[in-house]
Amino acid sequence: MLERIVSVIGLGYVGLPVAVAFGLKRRTIGFDINAQRITELKQGHDRTGEVTSQELQSADILFTDSIEELRQADFHIVAVPTPVDDAKQPDLSPMLKASETVGIALKKGDIVVYESTVYPGVTEDECVPILERVSGLVCGSDFTVGYSPERINPGDKEHTFTKIKKVVSGQDETTLEIVAQVYESVVTAGVHRASSIKVAEAAKVIENTQRDLNIALMNELALIFDKLGIDTNDVLEAAGTKWNFLKFKPGLVGGHCIGVDPYYLTHKAEKIGYIPQVILAGRRINDGMASFIAQRTVKEMIHTGHTILGSTVTVLGLTFKEDCPDLRNSKVIDIIRELEDYGVKVQVSDPLADPVEAQHEYGVTLIPYDQLQPAAAVVLAVAHLKYRELTVEDLSRLLSDFPVLIDVKGVVDQGEVKRLGIRLWRL
Repeated sequence: MLERIVSVIGLGYVGLPVAVAFGLKRRTIGFDINAQRITELKQGHDRTGEVTSQELQSADILFTDSIEELRQADFHIVAVPTPVDDAKQPDLSPMLKASETVGIALKKGDIVVYESTVYPGVTEDECVPILERVSGLVCGSDFTVGYSPERINPGDKEHTFTKIKKVVSGQDETTLEIVAQVYESVVTAGVHRASSIKVAEAAKVIENTQRDLNIALMNELALIFDKLGIDTNDVLEAAGTKWNFLKFKPGLVGGHCIGVDPYYLTHKAEKIGYIPQVILAGRRINDGMASFIAQRTVKEMIHTGHTILGSTVTVLGLTFKEDCPDLRNSKVIDIIRELEDYGVKVQVSDPLADPVEAQHEYGVTLIPYDQLQPAAAVVLAVAHLKYRELTVEDLSRLLSDFPVLIDVKGVVDQGEVKRLGIRLWRL
């Protein structure tokens, strides 16, 4: 097989690690419509923290926002976001616009592979017509397509792109083999050849749906146990001694994957006349947890004698998960908004989040940890390493009289908290 020249369209949390992996092996084209992002990458800086400056310098990547440069490649990987809108409906506009971009650069013999999460049928039914219309070429004879779902886990330095088995697919056997060989050249974990593009699309969307439902079960159990006055973490620790108990934990479910992908599957199901029940029930539970945590915070403050109106609460962490700077679809903002509805003054700190992005996306002003004022309650919302390394004494310095600590992730020492006279509640 002649070595393909790879382009990656979309250099975010998914696309950049893919581009770097190929760039460490061969000349690669890295394309993004964000000119500032391109400038930063050329300077060796990745704001997502997914790749190091050394990796950027070592990789042979032409970073560009010029469509003309894409013509150099004959194997195009599309890795743009696929969010949902305010009505929880799939927003395919980034993917469709990326298809227009690739269509302009498309040549005979090219292969286009999509990595973005979608419901079954999007690649062939939505994207291919755009590629054909813009390029003037015919899919199947002039060019072909494939789908290889992304499995990037932001902030995870162990399960990286090259170490996770890659599902690949193609519209025909020849394309499938080329796609498989291209990915095998960089993915040391190997590839799994799916029987069709739709199978690969479906496999991706159910991976996160399954995880979403497992967490929803834990969250519902947390709601029940809270009413029973039982500590959920203690229950899970006891149940976890059985060899086949799945060790999921309750928590906030945000981000660009688990909190979004199930809506792609339910959207498609509803279009074909099936109304999902279990999946949507899980989504409702998970989407309601931030409000529940805020309400429990207020109740705990009342129990210690605090006047809620005008009191101060500190929220530690704003990103959607620990040790990751990604603010997209963070459910912490829902806790903040709910507390503000009660008349609480909320001060927010996060060592990883970009202050400019936090202000732009949520109107939140991030306060450096060492500048936080004493608060009636502290909500430890995101278990960043910096916060996990704090002692209970450190946390107590953030609190005023009649202190309340809300430990969303269950990471603090209960004994030490009680010894210092702090009222503790954990999910």
